[in-house]
Amino acid sequence: MTLLITVFAAVIATVKWYTRKDDTMLLGTLVFLYWGASLMWLVDAVFKYAELQAEYFTPAFEDMINDTFLGLSVVALALVIWVVRLLIVDPRGVIRSSLLRKRA
Repeated sequence: MTLLITVFAAVIATVKWYTRKDDTMLLGTLVFLYWGASLMWLVDAVFKYAELQAEYFTPAFEDMINDTFLGLSVVALALVIWVVRLLIVDPRGVIRSSLLRKRA
């Protein structure tokens, strides 16, 4: 489930990034975070399959719930990292202008 959730997030972010004319919202960062997480979960799935063989395709219900929460947590963490980067870089100058307005 973690692999599936992160791949869906990566595909959605990639389509959104690819269809935008400008990258003022720094969607490229989000794309790289999601594809990196997807690659990590793919490697994990390959090694887990090598260990479990056919049992890999019949997980327990509790394991699927845990994997779902883990996948959603990874997506949320990537969103937090992206928002923090947006706040630091401030590509549209919103934070900078509001801080300068309060000082004047």
